Amino acid sequence: MPAQIVITEKTSQAKDVRAAVGSRYGDILPAEGHLFDLLEPEDVVPEWKRWSAILLRPEGLYDTRPAEGGNKAAKLKAIREALRTAKRVWLATDCDREGQLIGQEILEHYKYSGEVLRVLFTAQDSQTIRDAFGRAKPNAEYARLYAAAVARRQADQIYNLSLTRTATVILGRGTRRVIGVGRVKTPTLAIVCKRELEIRNFVPLAYFEVVATAKVEGGRFQMRHAPQDRIVRREIAEEVVKAAEGFEGALAVRVEDKRQGPPKLHDLPSLQKLCGSRFGWSASKTLEVAQELYDGQGKKIITYPRAEVRYLPASLISDVPRIVAGLRVGQSFSTIPMPEPPVIRKGASGNFYDKGLEGASHHAVIPNVNAIEKLPEVWPRLSSDEKKLFDVIARAYLAALMPDFRYRQTTATLDVRRFEFRAAGRQPIDLGWRAAFPEWQPADEKGDEAQLLPPLRNGETAQLQDPKIEDKETRPPPRYNEGTLIEAMQNAWRFVEDEILRDRLKEAKGIGTPATRAEIIGGLKKQGFLIAQGKHIVPTEAGLSLFGVLKQADPALVDPGVTAQLECLLDDVVVGKQEMVGAIDAVCDVAQRIIGKLMEGAAVGGPPLLGASIDNGAAAYPPTPAMRRFADSLARQNGIKPPPGYKTSISICGAFLKQQAPKKADGKALGKAEPKSISPAQFLYATKIALGKGVVIPDEAKANSAAMAAWIGSNKGTKRRKSGRKTASRPPGSTAPQSTAPRKLARKRKADAAAGASMPTQPYPAAGTPLRIPYGNKDLALKLGARYGSTGWYAPPGVDLSAFGERGWL
Repeated sequence: MPAQIVITEKTSQAKDVRAAVGSRYGDILPAEGHLFDLLEPEDVVPEWKRWSAILLRPEGLYDTRPAEGGNKAAKLKAIREALRTAKRVWLATDCDREGQLIGQEILEHYKYSGEVLRVLFTAQDSQTIRDAFGRAKPNAEYARLYAAAVARRQADQIYNLSLTRTATVILGRGTRRVIGVGRVKTPTLAIVCKRELEIRNFVPLAYFEVVATAKVEGGRFQMRHAPQDRIVRREIAEEVVKAAEGFEGALAVRVEDKRQGPPKLHDLPSLQKLCGSRFGWSASKTLEVAQELYDGQGKKIITYPRAEVRYLPASLISDVPRIVAGLRVGQSFSTIPMPEPPVIRKGASGNFYDKGLEGASHHAVIPNVNAIEKLPEVWPRLSSDEKKLFDVIARAYLAALMPDFRYRQTTATLDVRRFEFRAAGRQPIDLGWRAAFPEWQPADEKGDEAQLLPPLRNGETAQLQDPKIEDKETRPPPRYNEGTLIEAMQNAWRFVEDEILRDRLKEAKGIGTPATRAEIIGGLKKQGFLIAQGKHIVPTEAGLSLFGVLKQADPALVDPGVTAQLECLLDDVVVGKQEMVGAIDAVCDVAQRIIGKLMEGAAVGGPPLLGASIDNGAAAYPPTPAMRRFADSLARQNGIKPPPGYKTSISICGAFLKQQAPKKADGKALGKAEPKSISPAQFLYATKIALGKGVVIPDEAKANSAAMAAWIGSNKGTKRRKSGRKTASRPPGSTAPQSTAPRKLARKRKADAAAGASMPTQPYPAAGTPLRIPYGNKDLALKLGARYGSTGWYAPPGVDLSAFGERGWL
């Protein structure tokens, strides 16, 4: 039997490793993705088999069991047998968080105690793989990466199953349909549904601009009167035309030499967005093509495609000459005027930035340095789609090493009897990196901005001729395609109104992960909640109905901002800012609060059942920023006050615009805006602070948003107190969180049964008081009189509750 083995993530990876290193490091055994699943709730607590509105949080973590399907059983058996004699294991699974989990969960399940080395490679050519084995590190150095993967998986199971069962039991009364709730899936559906409701509620509004020809000594050009507050009355536009007819005046000319750096390198989301808009590809197709370029037989010409950042480590600067030389052999790249030497940009505004890689498993997608010299022989084997995607990646890399785009920006303004006319033009001085994209023209260089202005002097006289009115109309926001939807998922901070939270979430990576976002969108399609219409993704009526029901039941269920903040907590585990169990606790706290709100709603009649009308839910959606700005403009022009609530209700704002805008029908009577309550994101932020300090949020802080903001302000700056709870957030070496052993769980159940009623499994009585006991405090809770049942922790009648209240466990 082998003394050492190599575990890879899949069969194709095993073939590449075998071709690179042979049997030098022992037998090479492939997994097949995850070889283990988490136990179901009813496998942990039998009473949980009956669906009810409870948090499915076990005492400890969910254990694992062998996964079914495919050839998983045979592959797991081969690895299990080899582990019995192996003294050393080389983990050569994918270099991301999921790859760490796939490999290490096998060792944890079988309690492997030998030496474990982690092999990380971002490309799958032989040289890269050999180098990766040569610099392998002890697996213990990646304990945080594993802890983050465990936290995400455990939190998702608890959140998704608990809220799916709760929503189905409470909201699905009278139906047989499961109301699926997912921590990432449901907010993703919400992003698309909110945009659809914006479009359906959009009121096209007419406005006017005035354009005229300006004559100067050096020639003619177009000038436009397009004020920020749009002209909505034709008589005002006619007044502008009258003022401009034959007008002569002095031009104010400003000329500036400007420069613009190249766009950042690509991560997977930016590739999916670009390919979606340029080629009409789905997100999953982009990943599929990229994966083939990465590990396809005889290809392997790009680095790891599931990139989550757009930077490179400084150590890759030395590869620049080889990659540039290899790319310029091809005809399509040889015409790009590369500088000698290439321009190396470091830091946050550049490309080589080590700090920008903190918390990430891999760098931006670039051509593979160790396969670049074989590109001429590989190129004929590529499909047309593979050539398109490689061209995108290669040109982005070359552009990043080229000079800035330099141009001269000329702006001319003319004061026409208090009406400002304006013209702008941009003349290139040095194309720089733009030479890598000869057919590309930015949106801001089209239309009037693209005109070539004649020579202009500041103060020279210009005469306006032939002024005309142009009829314009506002347009609704565009529907998402898969690329722009993934970008919205990545930038979920845009859906948060609280400025403090927005700034915090800008540092995060959004909702979902680069590897899972396409899968989430595909799952929503399979469930019939989203469909494709051409390039666009739109919700079905079933999707809109589900969104309306969940939003009315509790906005946190469909709030991308709340999910983004939870993702932020999970990401913090990787860099050591958060403990594994603490991150799971935070997710469970949000789930428990949502369950409570759903139960409260059911007690007073509850929200409508699935399939009910969603009109009322749409009415509560806020207007777009453009609608608010236009309402302000109308109010100023007409000398009136906008109605209360127009900034928070799309219905109120839309009715006002219909009433006041030209050619629109009168709206309905408007109500008053309600006081601002605590947002789900604000509550989650406060919960994180309270969790970190070990304190309880006082009831008076929960009264309204202002009170909560004051409490956050007085507590967020204080130093966090170390928790006394035991945690498995940093598993040493290859030691798993102790609760992941099925045999220990079995022993624990037998011990509990032998101890009599120390952990009764019956639900707490109606008179019992529910408790929230943080993980790791079981012994103390039992001493204080708490008991654990199928519905969770509770205090039986007669038990003194003061000790629980002092600890914030009530």
